[in-house]
Amino acid sequence: MAKSGEFDFIEASLKPLTLGHPAALGLADDAALLTPQAGHEIVLASDMLVEGRHFPVAATPDVIAARALHSNLSDLAAMGAFPLAFLSSVAFPETWTARDREALAAAFARQTQALELPLIGGDTTLGGEALVLSLTMVGEVPTGQALLRSGAREGEDVWVSGTIGDAGLGLKMAQNTLDRQPDLLARYEQPQARLELGLALRGLASACIDVSDGLLADAGHLAKASGVGIEIESAMIPLSDPALLWLENEGQAGLVKLASAGDDYELLFTAPSERSGEILALQADLGGTLNWIGRVLPGEGCMLLDDAGVAIDVPTGGFTHF
Repeated sequence: MAKSGEFDFIEASLKPLTLGHPAALGLADDAALLTPQAGHEIVLASDMLVEGRHFPVAATPDVIAARALHSNLSDLAAMGAFPLAFLSSVAFPETWTARDREALAAAFARQTQALELPLIGGDTTLGGEALVLSLTMVGEVPTGQALLRSGAREGEDVWVSGTIGDAGLGLKMAQNTLDRQPDLLARYEQPQARLELGLALRGLASACIDVSDGLLADAGHLAKASGVGIEIESAMIPLSDPALLWLENEGQAGLVKLASAGDDYELLFTAPSERSGEILALQADLGGTLNWIGRVLPGEGCMLLDDAGVAIDVPTGGFTHF
């Protein structure tokens, strides 16, 4: 991008995304200056999204912005962190016009204003055929209170928020391989990071991870980090009514697909059994469901059990980037 065009774009389209936050320094310097509250640690999370792999080539600017922001914010939610700001680096395709770039910036503005999340830095360039977005989220958490993947202990319960597999079905709809249903399509195109739940789980959950690669894969990631085994009862996996309807013709293999699909951005967490009452009480405060789905055991990995308690063969655990 020519320098004049780049700086005009920053001034006209990106500077408004700072929401006037002082850390951004008006996007006029090479870096931002951000001071956390006293007694807090900074939490940093970074994710890259590539057109055609993380969102469809024909995705609208609003879909791109929502998926980019909330997939990254979900990592903060899983740490129990409060989001402070973000940085954005974008490689625009050579074929994109100034109007295309401005449309994407406007979509980000709509999202970030609703979230009250300021942009404080980043980079823009032209290159290649596909749009590439790399966001870095900046959050904070009281010192020593971050939720980690490594805290699960033998004998604890395993919980998950919301419903599982909806975004996977929504992806099929976005790819035109399944008849469209607005609610399921929205779970894929307009994900919602569970930020309030992450904050509420501080001091309550022993370990936490967001369901981005798929329930079974992410349970396996948490189990590995904690040095334990996780057992999930298939009958307890929470499913939406549309997912249950789809499952009628799919059987057990369909359930494995739903439990292996990514992009749900729910929170999977462990907690001592004696805290179950407190966990269930959060439902009324947060307006969402929290579901017991299994237990932490000695061993390693994640095991999915059928109604008879027999392990189900899971050929693939979920999404991988390679």
